[in-house]
Amino acid sequence: MISKMCGASGQRLRRKFASALALAVGCLMSSASLAETPSRPIRLVVPSVPAGGTDLTWRMIEPRLSERLRQKIVIDNRGGAGGDIGAGIVALAQPDGHTLLGGVSSITINPAFKKNISYDVMRDLAPVSLAVKAPNILVSHPGLPAKSVSELIAYIKAQPQRLQFASAGIGSMPHLMMELFLNMTGLKLIHVAYRGTGQAAVDVVAGHVPLMTGNVLPTLPLITSGRLRAYGVTSVRRIAAAPDIPTLAESGVPGYEAVQWFGMWAPARTPRASIVKLHRALEQVLNNPALKKRLTDDGAEVAPSASPEAFREFIRSEMNKWAKVIKTAGIKME
Repeated sequence: MISKMCGASGQRLRRKFASALALAVGCLMSSASLAETPSRPIRLVVPSVPAGGTDLTWRMIEPRLSERLRQKIVIDNRGGAGGDIGAGIVALAQPDGHTLLGGVSSITINPAFKKNISYDVMRDLAPVSLAVKAPNILVSHPGLPAKSVSELIAYIKAQPQRLQFASAGIGSMPHLMMELFLNMTGLKLIHVAYRGTGQAAVDVVAGHVPLMTGNVLPTLPLITSGRLRAYGVTSVRRIAAAPDIPTLAESGVPGYEAVQWFGMWAPARTPRASIVKLHRALEQVLNNPALKKRLTDDGAEVAPSASPEAFREFIRSEMNKWAKVIKTAGIKME
């Protein structure tokens, strides 16, 4: 129609049409570049309180990631509900590369025992990469007669359902690590849930509860000072921070592996270009020798995924693994 118009009126219409088309194309190009290189500060939602293990891990990573991306990153602590509050915020955020989740492994556990979760891990979040693995150490009060994993198994079998173990709470990673140990050894213990690992450790050191699994960083000083006895680390390999402590897998529970881990997600439908760029940047940051040494000294293992797709498959396997543990242990949904 426009091509058939003539005179000044037709020229004005053609100019308006061309301007509108240019504006539309410009907007699309602007959106695409925004997805690839965020132009505003990136909001990294960390689903824990400040100074916790999750928070401290991401605060170690954040400055180098900000430098690599050449973009300011602001950490937004949104603790509570085992990580679900923070994850839910990111699931609802605009998928434009400005909001990310510095998440923790608990969000792959929660769907198996929580009824009302506001988001779906696989549907509403786009995996970027696994970042860090953090094993625990199976420990006891030093007064317990068993001095090795094999002796511990025999000791527990001799008095089934009489001994207790402490954890950071029902459905927490330390709880499920012990349930996996019990399931793989055929043992029975009574679970005593606390409000956090710190409270649990206090009672194990005092001898009120004999057993627990504890995070490497706060637990190692208690082992070194003789206030706790170590049986084995929960990772598949020994850790550099405590090379003399064997793994549970090599100490009589072959195939055992259970670690807390931290990973990065974006909202679902975030452009592929943004996901790939974030994955590459995070991988490069985690391979920085200074950062790697600092995390290793704390008992962690740097473990970036080979690709976002590899992280997605890891998440799926973790969800299946812990769902089975929860079902076998008879943990009821909340």
